[in-house]
Amino acid sequence: MSRTLLTAIFKSLPAQTVKAHCDGPCGVYDPASTRVAAEAVLSMTKKLLAMTPPDANDTSAWLAYNNTFSRYVAVKEEQAQEAKKELLILWTDYFKPEHLATFPDLHDTFWKAAKLCSACKVNIDLAKAEELMRSVEKIHHMFWKSKGRADAWITAS
Repeated sequence: MSRTLLTAIFKSLPAQTVKAHCDGPCGVYDPASTRVAAEAVLSMTKKLLAMTPPDANDTSAWLAYNNTFSRYVAVKEEQAQEAKKELLILWTDYFKPEHLATFPDLHDTFWKAAKLCSACKVNIDLAKAEELMRSVEKIHHMFWKSKGRADAWITAS
């Protein structure tokens, strides 16, 4: 009976679904998810720039074009936000004041990378997407150097 009562109470309580890195002492951090999100931003930017608008009188082609264009933009913006989230987790949760001795430009690097995520959301700009990838690569190297381990940057093809 108590199990049924508890189940009924939990089902009736309002609960919001949330997603977050644990903020606990797990110590599990990796810039790989940031790289994947930044690569998606770059890929979608390239795809958007490669699109060719159809003939003005072809309604069906315009519908398909607009559908594809809006999907690419949605993915680009979603992944730019994901990259920003992952950057902020690394910046605020992993890196500590003692890392500044090794990486005096740490704060500036992260701040600029987060700003680039926003710029990639607002525009379709290949230069900004490529700059975001370079910033993420720099952060990747900082991270692995801070761990005293060799890193392997995997370049998107």
